[in-house]
Amino acid sequence: MKPFKRILMATDFSEASLPAWKRALAMAKENRAALFVVHAYEPPNVVQAEAVAPGIYEEWDQKVRASVIRKVDLLVNEAQTAGVDTTRIVEAGNPYEAIVKTAEDYEADLIIMGTHGRKGLSRIFLGSVASRVVATATCAVLTVRLPEAAAFRKNIAAANF
Repeated sequence: MKPFKRILMATDFSEASLPAWKRALAMAKENRAALFVVHAYEPPNVVQAEAVAPGIYEEWDQKVRASVIRKVDLLVNEAQTAGVDTTRIVEAGNPYEAIVKTAEDYEADLIIMGTHGRKGLSRIFLGSVASRVVATATCAVLTVRLPEAAAFRKNIAAANF
């Protein structure tokens, strides 16, 4: 199999993205590939943005962006310490569209991302960024599922017993 040279790892900083991060870092090291760590956040819609005083939206966006950059930089620093050529990418917009466009812009030959493994109604109502990336990306996509035990703990905690 041809080695991957440009790997894009998409993260939402959730528990489900941790196994994907570990896989992306290992594959980047193994393939001596460039690693692009991307997070895409969705800004408020136009109606929400118009409902706030002038300047508030821009202040909100700057704060969110700064927070995201700090989180992505933790991953970038970890990868660079491991000897992997790594680039931080932060995008505002629809997450799946931003991930696919970034992969195209950076000529990634593999996208790695976590998946929560939702099924049934929760997937229909919550959607799946991973499934949309798989359906629209022009390069290979590897989804790494959250291990069952962690998903079970998360579901139990969310049930508020």
